[in-house]
Amino acid sequence: MNVLPSDRAPRGWLGRAITITVITSLISFLVGFVWLPTLQSNLRLRGVWDAICSAAGLVYKREPADIEPPHFKTTNVIVQPTMLKSASAVSIGHGATLALQCTICHGARGLSSADTPNLAGQYAVTIYKQLRDYRSGARSSAIMGPRVAHLTEQDMRDLAAYYAYLPRLPAFHPRSAGSVPPIVLNGSPMRNIAPCAACHGEAGYKIGSAWLEGESGTYLRAQLEAFASGARHNDISGQMRNVARGMSTAEIEQAALYFSNQP
Repeated sequence: MNVLPSDRAPRGWLGRAITITVITSLISFLVGFVWLPTLQSNLRLRGVWDAICSAAGLVYKREPADIEPPHFKTTNVIVQPTMLKSASAVSIGHGATLALQCTICHGARGLSSADTPNLAGQYAVTIYKQLRDYRSGARSSAIMGPRVAHLTEQDMRDLAAYYAYLPRLPAFHPRSAGSVPPIVLNGSPMRNIAPCAACHGEAGYKIGSAWLEGESGTYLRAQLEAFASGARHNDISGQMRNVARGMSTAEIEQAALYFSNQP
């Protein structure tokens, strides 16, 4: 049977189309998965396979030199739910003696009138962690640094036990004070900001976080601004820095006023 040229034409066109498609796909693959990743100066690729894995969004093994340590000290305290759970009377009594040197700023019973933190009823783990951070330099303060330099491990545990033993200021949020600020109650999911109430206060608690009810508004505002600027950086995994950086000036003010509200 004779094959007419018109019958062979479609087959020739199909072959050329497949060839062009294969070549185009190969070039696209090489450009997208091999060449473009090598143009990223922040990636240290060890070969073609690393480039392909990077372009595909897969995790590949990096050299230790790729991880740049922070230029400041960070907390080295590992908090656990079982920490400082059962303090003895001796520990609390020793902490009360040590606390005599703290009264000028934090009050005779742990309630301050100088815009410094109220420590009465504060979580023991929170106080202990902050003392450790002050001593190591992870949290800096010209006032607190020298005062904790001489404290032993047991001294810090005893101070934490004593202040946690004292009655704390309860939350005070009457209807006349207005509604709960959205940043406190709901946070801002679109900005990856968790609600303050999820970790602080009565609605929720995260180990190592502070009881904020009744704290000085001036102090709370200053700490949020310090987290936002990076001046304070002893938060575990940078969670408070991430939250504070996303908060507006108005939201910082609202949170500070809400938690500091007292009769």
